[in-house]
Amino acid sequence: MQTQVEAHHSRTPAVVRKAAAGLVLVIAAVLAIKLVIGFVTWLFGTIVLIAVVAAVLWAIKTLVW
Repeated sequence: MQTQVEAHHSRTPAVVRKAAAGLVLVIAAVLAIKLVIGFVTWLFGTIVLIAVVAAVLWAIKTLVW
């Protein structure tokens, strides 16, 4: 038969494990969001760079020919 102290002590690690799991989940979600934002930023920057190169080439072509 467990006493109240033993019953309370056996539940504490479960609460701590759940809190740690929640913390890990929050950290993983933040990292995933940062990764997605970084990828979208990189993609947008690449598209802008391609557009700038195309505009410069068009302008040079228009001025020279």
